[in-house]
Amino acid sequence: METRMSWPGRKVLSSPFVIQLLIIMFLVEFVKGALLISILPVYMGTLGLTAYAVGWALALQYIGDNAFRSPLGWIIDRIGYRNVMLFGVILTSLSVGIVSLTTEFGWIVLACVLLGVGTSPLWPCVITGATAVGGDASSGTIMSVVYMAWLTGVGAGPIVINFFITQTSYAPAFRILIVMMVIVVAVALFLPGRKKSREIEGQLGAVPTDQRIGSATLMNRIRDYFAKVSRSLHASWLLYPAMFTQNFALGLLTPILTLYARTVLHLTPQQYSMYLIAGGAVTVLGLIPVGKWVDRYGTTWFLHAGFIIAAVALPVLGYTRSLPMVMVIVALVGLGYALIIPAWNALIAKAIPKSERGAVWGFFLTIEGLGMVIGSVLSGKLWDTFGPHAPFLLSGAVLTLLFVLHLFITRRPKVVVR
Repeated sequence: METRMSWPGRKVLSSPFVIQLLIIMFLVEFVKGALLISILPVYMGTLGLTAYAVGWALALQYIGDNAFRSPLGWIIDRIGYRNVMLFGVILTSLSVGIVSLTTEFGWIVLACVLLGVGTSPLWPCVITGATAVGGDASSGTIMSVVYMAWLTGVGAGPIVINFFITQTSYAPAFRILIVMMVIVVAVALFLPGRKKSREIEGQLGAVPTDQRIGSATLMNRIRDYFAKVSRSLHASWLLYPAMFTQNFALGLLTPILTLYARTVLHLTPQQYSMYLIAGGAVTVLGLIPVGKWVDRYGTTWFLHAGFIIAAVALPVLGYTRSLPMVMVIVALVGLGYALIIPAWNALIAKAIPKSERGAVWGFFLTIEGLGMVIGSVLSGKLWDTFGPHAPFLLSGAVLTLLFVLHLFITRRPKVVVR
């Protein structure tokens, strides 16, 4: 009984603040997943665009997201969660409205940019808040809870929305997305303001360093701030290319998964939903137990196994046309990421200092997101030039490289980043 009561996730899930963040995470990622995976790739394909053009449009979303993650993480530390998140969800709602009202490519590109900027506060807010409430000792479990909300949302979005897309109209799907964004805005209004946010962070009464230096210029303040953060980080320098590489592998797949399902495997939207469930269910069901094991046994062997499974399964998926075999391989990819997600984020969380947590998470998420941007752009080019199998091959090769990087990260002594 005592063990059950001391489960680290209990403290996180019993916090109304964290529950609000998880609700926002789920709904925003539901909307984002529905747009990026199920609606926009096919929608833009009907406008006669190449896979390369679709990849660039989606990459603009990631560019908008990553351009603001670091500064927004810095701003969270100073003005609190409510205003930062409201800024984001209002822009995201505007993006959904634009896509639902126009078929002009230029407006759709603008909507992609607004979607990226609007969702940029999401990860810094949620991860900063959850780790502040839960503490560093249970980072694996905390990341499992956060990623369960994310993965359930981003997976359920394209799965559910496919059942509301007809041969002639996207209108029912857009109505659902708009209602969800109205709910998100309402929840964000009740997030803590500046004073309460600093209480949650355990910094009530503390004045950020850059606000105490009245005579310094803005650039000097920013430079001094990141110098202070850099001195407090404890991580191998190889962690930085590894963060980029991990999301680069994902970025290679995001723009072409729906194209692959619809044009190569010839799946209906409903069949595609079933295949997404096969991979997503394995991942979601594995997150919490793997997160607990990571807290108990460490990250190393979970990451080794996850990288190898995904690195082998993805190239095989690119060449497989048998639908039963595709189902099995997709489930293996889901297993690989069930091992990777909690362990990888627990590894990163250990490198982040308690002070200025929001800005450092924002900075790290920007590095990861840059991989998504470049992967998305390259993915469409590979598809158009070498064929549908090419993005899967390169993604598997990149995960193999990440496995090698992780071997060095875990075997070499940790270096304090200066």
